[in-house]
Amino acid sequence: MSDSAPGSAVAPLKVALVQAATVWHDPEANRARLAAALGATPGCDLYVLPETFTSGFSNDALARAETMSGPTVAWMRAQAGALDAAVTGSVQIRDGDAVYNRLLWVTPDGTVRHYDKRHLFRMSGEHERYAAGRDRLVVEWRGWRVLPLVCYDLRFPVFSRNTGESVPADGGNTGLLAYDLVLYVANWPAARQVAWRTLLRARAIENLAYAVGVNRTGVDGQGLVFAGGSAACDPLGETLVELGEAIGTAVVTLDHAALTAYRGRFPAHLDADGFTLTA
Repeated sequence: MSDSAPGSAVAPLKVALVQAATVWHDPEANRARLAAALGATPGCDLYVLPETFTSGFSNDALARAETMSGPTVAWMRAQAGALDAAVTGSVQIRDGDAVYNRLLWVTPDGTVRHYDKRHLFRMSGEHERYAAGRDRLVVEWRGWRVLPLVCYDLRFPVFSRNTGESVPADGGNTGLLAYDLVLYVANWPAARQVAWRTLLRARAIENLAYAVGVNRTGVDGQGLVFAGGSAACDPLGETLVELGEAIGTAVVTLDHAALTAYRGRFPAHLDADGFTLTA
C-alpha cells in the first residue's frame, strides 16, 4: 500500500487528529458530524477518529454492534475514497459469536484492515462483554509504517515496543524497528488526563517514533467527562500539536527524514532487550 518507489525518500505524512464529542448510541448522527469534520479538512494523508466513534464507549452498545458489511465500514470506505487518504478509528464489530472493539484501517482503494483491542478495560467490565484481540497490526501507508492501537493499550509498553516482528532464538535484539508512527484512538476520561499526556509522550520517547493520540471530548451517556487533549509528539516527547477540550481537528505534518536522522544520532534501540510476547 506504499506510494513510494523502492529507494526513494519517504514524503512527510500529513495527519488530521479529529477530536469529537461522540453522540451517545447514535451512529448516524456521529457519522454525519464526522463527515462534516473530515470534509472541512481536506488534503491530509491520514485521518484519525476516536475510539468507538459511532456510539461512545458503552457496554450497552453490544446489542447494536455492526458487522464488517455494515454501514460504518461502508461509510469509512466512502470517506477514504473521497479524501484520497487512510481513515482509522474503532467501532463495536460483531464477528461470529463475539463482539470486538475493532480498530478499522481503511484506504482509498477500499481495502479494510483491522486490529482488535487486546487490553480490555476491566474497570468498566469491558473484558466481560467484549472479546479480546491478540495480535497487533503494523500497516504501511505512503512509505510510513504505522502501529494503530486502542485506548487502554497505551498503558502497556511491552505491546507497543518498537522491535522487529521476530526475535532471535537466543533472545538477542535484532536492532530492527517495526514502525515509524504509533497511534492510539481513545475514550480516555478527564480524571486520568495526566496519565494520558504522560504515557503518550513516554511511548514516543522509548520507541524512537512519532506518537499520535486522538481522544474524545464532552460528557457521555453515563455522565463521564472527557477532556480531549488529542496530541502528536515527536521521538523526543516534544509536543508538535495538542488540542484542548473543545471539539476540533488539528493537523500535523510528520517528517520522516528528521525521524531517520534522529535514530541515526541516538540509536538506543540497538541496546534494547530482546523478548517474546507469549500471552
